[in-house]
Amino acid sequence: MKKIIVTIDGWSSTGKSTLAKQLAKALGYIYVDSGAMYRAITLYFLRNHVDWTDRQGVKKALKQINIEFQKNPKTETSEVYLNGENVEYVIRDLVVAEKVSEIAAIRDVRDFAVAQQRKMGDHKGIIMDGRDIGTVVFPRAELKIFMTADSSVRVERRFKEMFEKNPNITIEEVKANLEMRDFIDSHREASPLRPAKDSVCLDNTNLTQRQQFQKAMDWIQKKISASKY
Repeated sequence: MKKIIVTIDGWSSTGKSTLAKQLAKALGYIYVDSGAMYRAITLYFLRNHVDWTDRQGVKKALKQINIEFQKNPKTETSEVYLNGENVEYVIRDLVVAEKVSEIAAIRDVRDFAVAQQRKMGDHKGIIMDGRDIGTVVFPRAELKIFMTADSSVRVERRFKEMFEKNPNITIEEVKANLEMRDFIDSHREASPLRPAKDSVCLDNTNLTQRQQFQKAMDWIQKKISASKY
């Protein structure tokens, strides 16, 4: 069966990664969490006290970063490694979340990540989620999905996720962080968040995970059937 590239972009906490992982597993595709790449870069900057307002310092730091995805044999999911260290859970911390949109907005950082992401899609059969995957990384992808949901729903989802790791966090903190990330993502100069012109919108405000999975799978099967062999 012919393989295609599927991009999933959208706002924070719309479940992009969850859907992408489900689709990749069902199709036998490779899943790449582009957001995890930016979080890993952010983690490196924070750990090594990199001044991201200093362009030369940023360029020097990026040369020291190696990011790869390895499949966890127990969970059968891809996990991100930073210079050989599994940082899949460390990068989900609020400290990283508070800085990732700011660092991801830096053009040199985006150029670095995009170059790596494009190499990953050379052989197709890939599902990648993020903010600019359908508009910048893979503008010719066969299927582009843009995910959205009501802001109140997104805040509640994010709060539940963060509370499990940090019981001291408040919903007000989560709301403020989400609003800040939305603003930065949609207003940055380099690759701002926006739907690709040929994308399909998936609003999952009132959808279950099963319902959104089935809707996306229907779109994928139609694209595969329409593709030339």
